[in-house]
Amino acid sequence: MNRWAEAINLQRMRKDGKAREEKAEGQNGVPTKEKPPKVNWREWVIDPSGEFYYCWLQVMIFPIIYNWVIIILRACFFDIELSYLEVWLTLDYISDLIYVADIVVKVNTGFLEQGLMVQDRARLKKCYLHSSHVVWDVASLAPTDLLYLKMGIHTPLVRLNRFLRSSRLSEALDRMETRTAYPNTFRIAKLMILIFILIHWNACIYFALSNYIGFGVDEWVYPNISNPEFASMRRQYFYSFWFSTLILTTVGDTPQPRREEEYLFMIADLLIAVLVFASVVGSVGNVVTNLRDRDDVFFPDHELVKGYLRSQRINKPLQGRVNSWYQHLHINKKITRENEILQQLPVTLQTAIAVSVHLPTLSKVTIFQNCESSLLEELVLKLTPQVYSPGEYVCRKGDVGHEMYIIKEGKLAVVADDGVTQFAVLSDGNFFGEISILNIKGNKSGNRRTANIRSIGHSDLFSLSKEDLMDTLSEFPAAKRLLEEKGRQILTKMGMLEKTEEGEQEKEKTEDTLARLEAGLEALQTKLARLVAELESSARKMTGRVERLELQTEGWVGIVAEGAGSDVDGEAEREREGGDGEGEEEEGEEPEEEGEVLEEKEEPEGERGEGDGGEEEEDGVRKEMKEKE
Repeated sequence: MNRWAEAINLQRMRKDGKAREEKAEGQNGVPTKEKPPKVNWREWVIDPSGEFYYCWLQVMIFPIIYNWVIIILRACFFDIELSYLEVWLTLDYISDLIYVADIVVKVNTGFLEQGLMVQDRARLKKCYLHSSHVVWDVASLAPTDLLYLKMGIHTPLVRLNRFLRSSRLSEALDRMETRTAYPNTFRIAKLMILIFILIHWNACIYFALSNYIGFGVDEWVYPNISNPEFASMRRQYFYSFWFSTLILTTVGDTPQPRREEEYLFMIADLLIAVLVFASVVGSVGNVVTNLRDRDDVFFPDHELVKGYLRSQRINKPLQGRVNSWYQHLHINKKITRENEILQQLPVTLQTAIAVSVHLPTLSKVTIFQNCESSLLEELVLKLTPQVYSPGEYVCRKGDVGHEMYIIKEGKLAVVADDGVTQFAVLSDGNFFGEISILNIKGNKSGNRRTANIRSIGHSDLFSLSKEDLMDTLSEFPAAKRLLEEKGRQILTKMGMLEKTEEGEQEKEKTEDTLARLEAGLEALQTKLARLVAELESSARKMTGRVERLELQTEGWVGIVAEGAGSDVDGEAEREREGGDGEGEEEEGEEPEEEGEVLEEKEEPEGERGEGDGGEEEEDGVRKEMKEKE
């Protein structure tokens, strides 16, 4: 026992020493290494939309394409099979191990149920075992390699069941197409890969058919391999691939077939070539159509505008300005229809994209600084991109301001009325026209432009219309008052704000107070009407209850009267007893007091008479009650 106690104490001392060391390191400012979180493999569930699942699908591309390319190659080109047998066997069983791992991944892949990821491993296993995938997965891993023992090691066709996992390839390619930034290029690349595999299979079958017919028997088959020029493995494959390409693309002249087998092969290839040509043309046509649709969405329709200009016989200089504007958009990839493009997304994603793109620019505007973030998020959705050509006026002095502008890129000049004299140059991040859209009272310019703004070169601006700003501020009254106050301060510094009299200011304040009071009065009237209605309802309920109680208490009158009569009899008896006692006590008194004694005796008799009358009344009440009953 002492040894065990010593061992336990030693372990505790070691733990305490480690804890002290960690504390000392923390006090010295040396960061301690955080241990990575342990993965509980028993509860490991894969998210089908996660990064791990996507990477695993990319890994699955290699064994599937390997089996599609190498199995037929080894079966038809015997020299390649013999020369690299060890390599092929190694790669075969590596691909089989990846297939096994893919089954494990499928078993542990979750699925959504009512929008939530199912994490129960038992349910995941049950769902996989009852699906149709399990049959194909097990069949693709059937141990057909055991047939090597009977048919020989050089019969790779026994592994044809590995093709049954091809659905995984299509899933991987679809996922990659949705994630890539260049989907049209990816579609063309995918089509070329599929055509390559088709030509590869056709080349292998052509070489096998030539071997069956005999090398060099005629011009159509592969030349005699006894010729050193056509004896190498590379020449055999490349010649077969070239011949197959000629047939399937119908581009070059092929030798005339001589035998029935050759004719059948050519017929089949020509039919396949028609399908290949149709698929290529269709895919390329879809890519071109998608590109045009994308351009139509990103940029305005140039052909339509040019047709209109020609039909209206617009002068050449103006047409040149329109054409140069379109060229600038296409060359520099300027997008002027952002709102239409993002309209397909949910509002939350639209807001997130607009905030990431435009919020830094909008935050530079003085009147919008220190505003609520929710207000800025609403406003970024209202920004409209605009592009101006060199020498084009953005606004002129005296025009009514309907929008404000924020410069994203380019330079603009504040010029005089002659269009030559420049007072200032505005560059990236500057803004103008913000005061004219706020409708500030006392503005001397009357919401009109106070300067001429002209674009020096190609300029990219964001415009915010007056209507959009007012609609947004209607939901943010505090922000509206803040913006108006900032606008007044700016106008005061510029000397553009008229000083109003104190009476007018007081009048405005009184009107505001009156409006608030009227709103409060309306609310109180509503509450009062509600309370009156509740009071009337309560009064009706109380009246009904009183009526019900009266009906229930009609039979209680006789009982109350009987109780009152019994009380009167008891008082009369007590008075009689009291009178007799007094008479006995006064017999021994003097004769002078006899008159008083007689008067005292007469009083009880009167009381008795009153008691008899009460009894008669009680008897009458009782009779009435009996009659009622």
